[in-house]
Amino acid sequence: MRHHGPEVRRRRLGGELRRLRLAARLTSRGAAELAGWHQSKVSRIETGHSGVRAADVRLLLDLYDVTDPGLRALLEALAGAADTTGGGWWHAYRGLLPPEYRDFIGLEAQASAARTLETSVVPGLLQTPEYARAVTLATLEDLPAETVRALVEVRIARQRVLSRPGNPLRLSVILDEAVLRREVGGPRVMREQLRALTVAADLPRVRIQVMPFSAGGYAGLAGPFVIFSFSKTSDLDVVVLDHLTSSLHRERAGDLAVYAAAFTRMRARALSPAESLDLIAGLVDGG
Repeated sequence: MRHHGPEVRRRRLGGELRRLRLAARLTSRGAAELAGWHQSKVSRIETGHSGVRAADVRLLLDLYDVTDPGLRALLEALAGAADTTGGGWWHAYRGLLPPEYRDFIGLEAQASAARTLETSVVPGLLQTPEYARAVTLATLEDLPAETVRALVEVRIARQRVLSRPGNPLRLSVILDEAVLRREVGGPRVMREQLRALTVAADLPRVRIQVMPFSAGGYAGLAGPFVIFSFSKTSDLDVVVLDHLTSSLHRERAGDLAVYAAAFTRMRARALSPAESLDLIAGLVDGG
């Protein structure tokens, strides 16, 4: 089923709030009375039919005696992601970025971990500015120079999650060997991009593996995807299949299990991180 990103967030957030309400042994009517709301407001929030402000989430968590600071922060942040008028840094670009991309960035900013398979290009979180510019020009032709500059700026700003204080994103990447051998932007740009990958591979929470041509057919031939995970609850994990003009979100437990299992199998078949780094370094040296 195709879902718009914020709708996915609203429904998943609502389901988590319902779970917490039930754990607190409160009916929806009881919670509404304690909050000073009409019962229908609680029902709309829990079913994802209505957005919810971070302040309302805080009130509900207080009523449900949820004291875990990490879980509280996550759910409050997700309220901001589900609300397309929210205040993440990327909303400054809302006139430029489609809602699906803004939601993708919101998920990325809130996630504790991401597992991604890329079959054509280097993942955005690991792109150099020049490589990002070349990808943008190749996939979105005839854009004004200022728009291209802004899109590259967004791509690079996203990379802050890899160095944020305290809890940098844990990133596990599988790259098809074709990603490394396709000279996006020309030889010089590609060489600098490959060097950047070797630097990224040294980050303690980044793991890069290459799926070599010699592996033959594998599950990733169906296309790239990202699995976002959240440290306090797996109920909010989501798979995103990113396309040129839209994103497809998979949120059902069965779908998540299939993609997670496929990623685990691919990691086992791919080159080890050390072997992958050797391959990338060899390409930098003209191998």
